[in-house]
Amino acid sequence: MIRWQDLHHSELTVAELYAALKLRCEVFVVEQTCPYLDVDGDDLTGENRHILGWKEDQLVAYARILKSDDDLSPVVIGRVIVSAQVRGEKLGYQLMERAVNACEQHWPQHALYLGAQAHLQSFYAHFGFQPVTDVYDEDGIAHIGMAREIRQA
Repeated sequence: MIRWQDLHHSELTVAELYAALKLRCEVFVVEQTCPYLDVDGDDLTGENRHILGWKEDQLVAYARILKSDDDLSPVVIGRVIVSAQVRGEKLGYQLMERAVNACEQHWPQHALYLGAQAHLQSFYAHFGFQPVTDVYDEDGIAHIGMAREIRQA
């Protein structure tokens, strides 16, 4: 059973933030052999939120939601990650459903954007994201910009 949290950055405990940074480093830097500065200054600013999925006391799924101060800019979902220990359990789908739902709840009048690893394009299409850029290189990994328009009620 996964325990989910949708937290404004100000609600994160030190232990929760540490767990998120540790998981991001384990996968994005070590597993994907992609040295980059993951701690980019966006984790603890503005209206930004964090989606955390815990299995017992271990963080196994995570996404970061960035809300720009510019009300015309889309809300950005990023750092979408599932621990290697639980891959294959479809937690990525649950994680993205929670991330999209959080965006719709907190910012219903905003489009959504994400920079997807190109091989995951069909996964994100399942949630209504469509390509809006050509494939581009980011830190040695092929990515593609994808957006989801505002859902009309």
